[in-house]
Amino acid sequence: MKRYINACLFIAAFLMVMIAGCKKDEGFTHDDSSPITIDKILPEKGSGGTQILINGSNFATDIAKIKVTLNGKTLKVIGVNGKQLMVVVPKKAGSGAIVVAIGDKTATSATAFTYEYTRTVTTLAGSGVAGFANGKGTDAMFNFSGESWYRASGIVVDDNLNVYVTDVGNHCIRKIDKDGNVTTFAGNPNSSGYADGKGTAAKFSIPYGLTIDPEGNLYAVDPGNWDIRKITPDGTATILAWANQEPWSVTFDKKSGNVFYTSCNSPGNVYQVTAAGVTSQIITGLNYPSALAFDNAGNLFITVHGDQIIKKYLPSNWSGVTVAGSGSVGYEDGAATSAKFAYPWGMTIDAANNLYIAGNGSGGGSTSNPDQSIRYVDGMNYAVSTFAGSGSAGNVNAVGKAASFSAPSGVAVDKNGTVYVLDKNNNSIRKIVSE
Repeated sequence: MKRYINACLFIAAFLMVMIAGCKKDEGFTHDDSSPITIDKILPEKGSGGTQILINGSNFATDIAKIKVTLNGKTLKVIGVNGKQLMVVVPKKAGSGAIVVAIGDKTATSATAFTYEYTRTVTTLAGSGVAGFANGKGTDAMFNFSGESWYRASGIVVDDNLNVYVTDVGNHCIRKIDKDGNVTTFAGNPNSSGYADGKGTAAKFSIPYGLTIDPEGNLYAVDPGNWDIRKITPDGTATILAWANQEPWSVTFDKKSGNVFYTSCNSPGNVYQVTAAGVTSQIITGLNYPSALAFDNAGNLFITVHGDQIIKKYLPSNWSGVTVAGSGSVGYEDGAATSAKFAYPWGMTIDAANNLYIAGNGSGGGSTSNPDQSIRYVDGMNYAVSTFAGSGSAGNVNAVGKAASFSAPSGVAVDKNGTVYVLDKNNNSIRKIVSE
């Protein structure tokens, strides 16, 4: 720790010297006809607020004439001379090359800046004990782990930042507002079964998967009833279609306006359901497909739990390829198909087509499963990294890998990039805020 503190103090002192050196050089004149260059950036990684020293040539000495960007986001210039710029990284800028523009000339750094997010995990709702109670935050109770065979992964967020979750042990769908207040949205926690209706007049058996459309309608699949239900924003549940197989997970495709569900029963098939309830089989023979998600182009991603991989399917002919996972059990971050998963379960996708994988769908939510984290699959190159949590089960609110979950089985992301986790063994909903 002492060495780390000393290193940080050295870097801070170095940057202070560099900032002083970046004061406007009255003896330098920028040449509009000559190119500008970037030789080096320092440091090469950091979070929001990091000050980067850019070494190069032919920089203007008038800050007003200089524009520096990272992924299209503007970095504030706080110091300049002919050979150096000092800039500040904005929050959530992401990783990428630094671009300096002066007049009609631009220069791009050969080395990318690696953005390091501070991902803070907290408990949004849930006492940690299986049961039923509405209330605020940790006063509320869910039943995700009352039976070892519970495999629910249903969790979604609407545009008003309300979180909806399938509470399998209580046979209902719960709603959590942005302040952590938990209520019963649809279904009767005291009675399982099948019934259409509004609020607690509706009945579910073992609601597992959940998805949402752009109008805020929910769609829930229930392997106990073999059905797909539509629940309007006022909590009214009606049948959309009866399932061809026990439905375990479900997603909505904004491009086609159709609902898609999959079954983990053998063979693992994927079905499409139109708004009129017409069902067709589109993919067959998967080894325990546990989650579905569509990107902005209409490509379908499937978490294949039994093969430890993520597959991508083209909507033109539903042909598929593996985009992440080596196919062997483990917990390793890395490039696309060299990374390892350990019985991945839930999945969601953000506006930039990045995937988030709930790492532990092992039978019974085993605490010895090697992955107890939320994994992040980059939407550009499918590189896999740990978003939060680690290989150790627990219930710790902290930053990044210092936080712990126990059998995270469902995951959702809102419009602001905040991630929510259905934490099975901890009977709670966890929240991950970047920055």
